[in-house]
Amino acid sequence: MTDLGPGGATAKNMAFPLNAWYVAAWDYEVTAAKLVSRRIADKPMALYRTADGRPVALADACWHRLAPLSMGTRVGTDEVQCPYHGLRFNSAGRCTHMPAQDTINPSAMVASYPIVQRHRYLWVWPGDPTLADPSLIPDMFQMDSPEWAGDGRTIDVDANYQLVLDNLMDLTHEEFVHSSSIGQDELSESDFVVTHDERTVTVTRWMFEIDAPPFWLKNMRDKFPGFEGKVDRWQIIEFQAPGTIRIDVGVAKAGTGASEGDRSQGVNGFVMNTITPVDERTALYFWAFMRNYCLDSQLITTQTRDGVHGVFGEDEAMLTAQQKAIEANPDHEFYNLNIDAGGMWVRRIIQRMIEAEKAPSANIDALTAGAMN
Repeated sequence: MTDLGPGGATAKNMAFPLNAWYVAAWDYEVTAAKLVSRRIADKPMALYRTADGRPVALADACWHRLAPLSMGTRVGTDEVQCPYHGLRFNSAGRCTHMPAQDTINPSAMVASYPIVQRHRYLWVWPGDPTLADPSLIPDMFQMDSPEWAGDGRTIDVDANYQLVLDNLMDLTHEEFVHSSSIGQDELSESDFVVTHDERTVTVTRWMFEIDAPPFWLKNMRDKFPGFEGKVDRWQIIEFQAPGTIRIDVGVAKAGTGASEGDRSQGVNGFVMNTITPVDERTALYFWAFMRNYCLDSQLITTQTRDGVHGVFGEDEAMLTAQQKAIEANPDHEFYNLNIDAGGMWVRRIIQRMIEAEKAPSANIDALTAGAMN
């Protein structure tokens, strides 16, 4: 067991930072014709698009009697009409119409949250809008790069979002939870390296001269029909605060130089994961599998997406059971193994972000400054 010091994993760390970008929806889920209800970081939001396609995120509660705006209707070029008494609000959250009166109360407003469309997702900032810097949106360029192809889905997880991050930062669980698809003994037997800075954590693992597990053997045969033999396998897990994890994964014919950068004799994918806290006990898990081979094959895209969805279904069942056990054992703290090193650094970064928001002078620099000190 490794002593990673204070500020590490605990079953009681259920909170999440508000001054951060979280995915609220896939870009195609939100249109100008309808309103979408989402709870992001425990803040109910009504999502829609203006007539010119610009995404909007308003607080999902009318100023008048708190009726959910998401139950209302779209009117005009950028307005929402409350379903209860017909008040209308524009995309900035300001009331533009009140029934049966000409004068509009100047205090009649609802919160309008910063929202940005990027990497096939809609990202919202539930915290202080003056700190919403789009440059802090995590890098997921593979999602919309012409050099990568793939698709994904959304999972409603009945577990705290940090438990999902724990799961992704330590892939040795594949040996036990996913033994029929991507798991193998070499996962827990191989060494790994953990590096980190103020906003990221990276876990790197290589496995040499091994048999390809079923999922990767199929992918090798998609690119190299009839492939047989040993492979070198890699997993490079990169966390970007506060909830995004890209996992560079793949296998290549053993001894062909993949670990030195030549992956031409293999197949490479990126498991793209971004996890959004709904509240302290549930999360939205947006994921995709992107590949850089056989780019024109919709069949491979569909088969891979469905296969990965089945794998993640096994994770979902385990995370749900874990959340229930945490709630049933409120005084129990987590114990930490060597394999938890990456997840521990992730939790430290998140905890420091939360602590910075509580400080009287919290600002964007304080969110990350000295995160690892």
